Amino acid sequence: MKIAIYGRQFNNTVLPHVQQIFNILAEHNIETLVHDKYNHFISGKIFFPKKFQIYRNYQDLISSDVDVMISLGGDGTLLDTVTLIRDSNIPVIGINFGRLGFLASINKDDISSAINSLINKEFSLDKRVQLCIESELNLFGNENFALNDVTIHKRDTSAMMIVHAYLNGDFLNSYWADGLIVATPTGSTAYSLSCGGPIMFPGSGNMVVTPISPHNLNVRPIVLSDTNILSFEIEGRSSKYLLTCDSRTEVIDTSIKVRVKKADFGINLIRLNNENYLSTLRNKLLWGIDTRNY
Repeated sequence: MKIAIYGRQFNNTVLPHVQQIFNILAEHNIETLVHDKYNHFISGKIFFPKKFQIYRNYQDLISSDVDVMISLGGDGTLLDTVTLIRDSNIPVIGINFGRLGFLASINKDDISSAINSLINKEFSLDKRVQLCIESELNLFGNENFALNDVTIHKRDTSAMMIVHAYLNGDFLNSYWADGLIVATPTGSTAYSLSCGGPIMFPGSGNMVVTPISPHNLNVRPIVLSDTNILSFEIEGRSSKYLLTCDSRTEVIDTSIKVRVKKADFGINLIRLNNENYLSTLRNKLLWGIDTRNY
């Protein structure tokens, strides 16, 4: 088995857990690849019991025939791995060194058992869809896809913007708001949820359009089939607005038209056999918590 590791910078309290991961992989003689930037950060901070390869990008992962990607950090770190994995179908599992850890669901205390489950193939693959951004400017280049959401947001803190939305070319609505979120079922528990959007189950075949601080009291989030194509035209006092693709942001001129649709490829999240989506909802978001149930 070949395992690739990706991570961000962290504080020193995390070092023992990172050391534990490398120790366990070495004990099982697992061939390991470490992202170049992460290697520079952790070198000199931990002991490497076994030699490993360095990878820098998508091409390196493909040519190395990686079996599993381990993301070390929070949900934002796992979203970063999506730009490395792209359409390779390499499954990814997140070990949470952050706060909530909804996508990166493995707790620091469960590292040993989680890696043993990986090695023994005691897991299933949770297929998640992604969104794709299209425009005449080829925005975001080869990284124009999002696991969580695509957002349109005003650039400054003054006047609201007007987002004219079209569904398969037909007028849907004009949103007077601070912006608009188009979220996948995966992203429905992220920014969209904080703006009043619904929770959607993975595999439901939907996406949700959620306005950000709408000025119309009768405007609510709307759930659509992910077979649809959404297009947007922007109007407002400012000539620029922000377009985000997960954690990546571009400043766009209002004259640019943007389309959002389901991407041609998804991503495989690893679910250990003792995990499921409902337990994650209850444990991480305290969904449906009621003292009468306990």
